[in-house]
Amino acid sequence: MSFLNLGLAPSLLRALEGQNITKPYPIQEKAIPSIIFGRDVLGIAKTGSGKTASYVLPILMATQGQQELRDRHVATLVIVPTRELAVQVQEVFQSLGEFLPRPVKTMAVFGGVSINPQMKGLFGVNVLVATPGRLLELAENKAIHLDSVKTLVLDEADKLLNLGFQEEMNRIFGLLPKKRQNLLFSATLDENVDQVNKLILNNPEVINVAPEEQENNIELINQTGYFVNEENKGPLFRYLLDEKDMDQVLVFVSSIFKADHLVKKLTKNGIKAAAIHGKKSQGSRTDSLVKFKNKNINVLVATDLLARGIDIEFLPFVINYELPRSPKDFVHRIGRTGRAENPGEAITFVTPEDAHHFKIIQKKMKKRVDMIESDKLI
Repeated sequence: MSFLNLGLAPSLLRALEGQNITKPYPIQEKAIPSIIFGRDVLGIAKTGSGKTASYVLPILMATQGQQELRDRHVATLVIVPTRELAVQVQEVFQSLGEFLPRPVKTMAVFGGVSINPQMKGLFGVNVLVATPGRLLELAENKAIHLDSVKTLVLDEADKLLNLGFQEEMNRIFGLLPKKRQNLLFSATLDENVDQVNKLILNNPEVINVAPEEQENNIELINQTGYFVNEENKGPLFRYLLDEKDMDQVLVFVSSIFKADHLVKKLTKNGIKAAAIHGKKSQGSRTDSLVKFKNKNINVLVATDLLARGIDIEFLPFVINYELPRSPKDFVHRIGRTGRAENPGEAITFVTPEDAHHFKIIQKKMKKRVDMIESDKLI
């Protein structure tokens, strides 16, 4: 099937063609017609499988027929869990809406930066992409009104609906009109998502990308594990950087302290690296991400906070320098590579203390990872 069969406007087809996007992914193929028709949608699809465009395209088309709202009222609200994802979603709206006859003003708002420029910039916004905390701050300051929202999108709904965001999300739901279109997109269907599905979705179209399709995405990732003692992780990492000629590698660690410490060690060894985590300013995080995407730095060290917020096309390598607590987090980490049908390589460092936990991760993932003894390599 091609995008021509999905009922999209010619201006959107032109934008897709300009980006060499010719064939819809399964989530797009199933979600776009339902959203155009006005139905609520619950879409379950792996991160990196084209879910953002599956709601951006029909929303952009809908804006062309909508009446102008009063200033500081928005027709479309997209809520995301991280600043990085907010910026990326805004970029997708802008790139796919390039040729629309009626321009669509999209804005991303998030914490970690001054609120005043965001308050001033909200005049005339059609589509607002926001993190929950900053959205509530803007609403409390009367900088934005949510009672005219026609379409609500929760992107990474499984993360937004966990306990960490529960209070904020309940307050946001209280500010929205009862009559609206609701679109929930999630990497997994767990209890939280299913519960909110019952609470806020009205007779939704449930689109669950087939398990075998998700497994095929994992199959694109070449996984290898290395048995290594804690003190030898640094030498092993430097060996792999050289041996595999890694010019772009995303490294996951378990804490902010470890991220900063590892970057300091890498820099000392002449390796261009940067850390990205919750205690970094938004300016620093954005700058590091841009430099990494442009390969001005070779190594980006991140905590799990950003496992879903980093979207880099053709990222060749991911390294689990430390294991996450949750098997789900492990899948999200390695899912930064092997995206959109492009192969990638995920490498995991496993200490003797981690060996049992890594067996559990493999069991949950339903994939056995080949292990290599590292003591003869370094």
